[in-house]
Amino acid sequence: MENDSLNVENVADSAVTDSVVAAPEIEMPTPEQLGISISAGPQGGMPAVTVGDTFEFPVTVSWGVQGSALLVVPTGTANAKGLTQVGMSQESARSVKDGKEVASITFTYKILAADTGNLHIPAMRFEIPTQMGQPLDLRSESVDVRVNEPFNPLPLAVGLIVALCVLLAGLWRVKRRSAAREAVAAKNAAEDALRERMMVLKQRVNTADSREWLLELESICKDYVAEKFGMTASAVNLDALVKDGKLEGWESLIEEFAHARYGGGKRDGFENRETWKGAMTLMAISEDDMGR
Repeated sequence: MENDSLNVENVADSAVTDSVVAAPEIEMPTPEQLGISISAGPQGGMPAVTVGDTFEFPVTVSWGVQGSALLVVPTGTANAKGLTQVGMSQESARSVKDGKEVASITFTYKILAADTGNLHIPAMRFEIPTQMGQPLDLRSESVDVRVNEPFNPLPLAVGLIVALCVLLAGLWRVKRRSAAREAVAAKNAAEDALRERMMVLKQRVNTADSREWLLELESICKDYVAEKFGMTASAVNLDALVKDGKLEGWESLIEEFAHARYGGGKRDGFENRETWKGAMTLMAISEDDMGR
């Protein structure tokens, strides 16, 4: 860029002075009258900035060439609360706009964001020397900039982990409760089935063959023991469980089952009924529940 001074003689009135009479005060033209414009900030507005970042802030001074050049001198800084200027560069350019040649010079300020919040880049000030001896002042608009805290992924990660743990714990509780409900339902169904079979057996104490009746009772007892110890009915050995002390009080009932398997014999109905009552007691089934 040529470092020529601005000639405003065609705008301001010239005064003829001598060494005795002082010259009258000259009224300086405005930048607008001279076709000089100034713009600040990037096109599209200021983006969000993170504290600790260094960002660029351009300020452009433009004018119609008309065969002359301007010397534009920056006289201020971009320092402000939370903002520190760390450098500046400048670049000249020429272009054609509406058929007229336009010259421009862009000052790019490098600014460090040292604090967070809604901060303000101050108005940038410039001077343009003139042949009148008094410089022409230029000033840009102040521009707002948002400075954010740096992103910290740790709280988010911790929150996600906690949420995942809570979700898994909730699913585990739901699954556990569902399993518990299913287990209770299965147990109740098994107990209901045993009660129903015992009710049928009670009704047959006088009419059924004694051996067949006792073997059916043994089958019911095996189902009960299988449910109690978490076994399959086919794996239940009542004699072995009695010997191991796991079926306390079952000795006489087991002897009746053995007698029925290996011999049998006629029995009166009241004997079957007494055996039935004893089995009911051993399986903790109450006659009051039979009608449920």
